[in-house]
Amino acid sequence: MFTQSDIEQIAARGSVLETVNRQIENFKKGFPFLNLQKAATPGDGILVLESKEATDMIGLYEQNSAQMKIVKFVPASGAASRMFKLLYEFLDIANDKAKVEAAFQKSDHLQSIRTFFERIHDFAFANTLNEQLRQQGKSIDECLAKKDYASILNTLLQKDGLGYGDAPKGLLEFHKYDAGSRTPAEEHMVEGALYARSAGDNVHIHFTVSPEHKAHFEAHVHDKTRALEEKFGVKYHVSFSEQKSYTDTIAVDLYNEPFREANGDLLFRPAGHGALIANLNDLEADMVFIKNIDNVVPDKLKDQTVEYKKILAGSLLHFQKKIFAYLERLDAGVNAEQISEMMAFLNDHLHTKHTPKFDHVNDTAEFLRSKFDRPIRVCGIVKNEGEPGGGPFYAYNQDGTQSLQIAETSQIDFEDAFQKNIANAATHFNPTDLVCAVRNYKGQKFDLTKFIDASTGFISKKSKDGRDLKAQELPGLWNGSMSDWNTFFVEVPTGTFNPVKTVNDLLRPSHQ
Repeated sequence: MFTQSDIEQIAARGSVLETVNRQIENFKKGFPFLNLQKAATPGDGILVLESKEATDMIGLYEQNSAQMKIVKFVPASGAASRMFKLLYEFLDIANDKAKVEAAFQKSDHLQSIRTFFERIHDFAFANTLNEQLRQQGKSIDECLAKKDYASILNTLLQKDGLGYGDAPKGLLEFHKYDAGSRTPAEEHMVEGALYARSAGDNVHIHFTVSPEHKAHFEAHVHDKTRALEEKFGVKYHVSFSEQKSYTDTIAVDLYNEPFREANGDLLFRPAGHGALIANLNDLEADMVFIKNIDNVVPDKLKDQTVEYKKILAGSLLHFQKKIFAYLERLDAGVNAEQISEMMAFLNDHLHTKHTPKFDHVNDTAEFLRSKFDRPIRVCGIVKNEGEPGGGPFYAYNQDGTQSLQIAETSQIDFEDAFQKNIANAATHFNPTDLVCAVRNYKGQKFDLTKFIDASTGFISKKSKDGRDLKAQELPGLWNGSMSDWNTFFVEVPTGTFNPVKTVNDLLRPSHQ
């Protein structure tokens, strides 16, 4: 299947032939669905903390944060193009006044375009857009009066204007302030100062970015750092990484043969956010906060976000302390009574159900060690109010046990009535709100690549140069890539989840 030239191309990417062959087998066989046992719900897999418990968790985090290295990890490589999908659709008819009027009168999705123009001055980028139009001898209001919508959209989206259509979300103007506007990248820097300070008031933030946007991110962060350091009394350490080329997956044609470029080269594609487990694995940290680039709010609404980030972090420390104590006790030797206590914790708190029966204490102890000695994550879980996202479930593992997992809809077999009913019973979902502990009880870094379920992944149909192909994504970062982590779900308010999927989402009260 592969020539010597192919093998050299694979090696140059940092990959090996065995990995590529395994990816092709995945195309042929497909990925199995997760075997769900039931949905995690409040009181059964999802912790709902009482007021005193929440206060205790905040106190625990604040007492310990100054002794740790904390990193805020922000996947920021997502392009903003999908935010403006409807604007591009409208741009195709913007110069045809009859079609524009007809679109504005419809009750379908294009009516949101009317809202965009009616409230255009409410967007944080409105002033910058107006300045750009003035360089053309125009203004927003003049264009609106003339119904010259094309000039507004071209200036906003195209490269010879603001270039928002090709920019990353992290560098768009999201929120208005008296002193100007802020991008999501800057809002994450502010958040870092409010809840992710390490020893010595150092704030470590790591953005994963696309290669073509890295220089822009670096310049933007450099421009904002000094003022924010003075405002919050901190020292920022902002780093960047790109998705590693060796994590890219090979593309195949519809017959599962390697897809080749016009020059004969193999085509490799980025393998989705699951590939970022390699970037996360590179970090030197005791605790890592993970949150998407677009899930930020203005300062007036940050208190709740800060409060619950500290609650999640305190919960992580609480469970970590318990697990580390058990591991140290296992090192020293345990008796049957202690084994019974640990098994109860494994079942009742780690929710690892249906554990096997052992004849000897030593066998049980080794089983407990294998389950306890893992990275830990606490996931904020919000009530499902219609937003897309992976849900919290009990799922079967390959060793026959159950554990808590985050499952995307594509991982669930909706043709199976039992699995479909479980999925429909889910009351909450994961908004990508995680706090992670990535060192073991001896202070050593875990190799996070050892805790991935390689049997999970996603296959989708794409096209290149007019030809159909199949693409493969690695296990999702908080799905299969963290499948073998110890997981705790904690309910957090929906107010801590404020994603921006379309440009009009910026008109919601949470972004105004």
